[in-house]
Amino acid sequence: MVLLQTILIVILVYYGLKFLLKWLAPKLLNYAVKKTNERFNEQFGNRQDFDSAETKEGETIISKKPPRRSNSSKKVGEYIDFEEID
Repeated sequence: MVLLQTILIVILVYYGLKFLLKWLAPKLLNYAVKKTNERFNEQFGNRQDFDSAETKEGETIISKKPPRRSNSSKKVGEYIDFEEID
């Protein structure tokens, strides 16, 4: 009888948690997305206003990329040609 009662409790807890997670997971996810969006807007929201204030409509700004520095050397290594032996 104790074994049957334990199995019933485990099954009820499993389905109870499954139901709660289906109900709570979307709400928790939406909350996390909203908080992340708020933090992103706090950090980068002012930058958009700052950039639009500097440039006038129709003005073209060209920013050049910094020159790339190549750290690779010309000498790659020694080439070895292998031959098949029959």
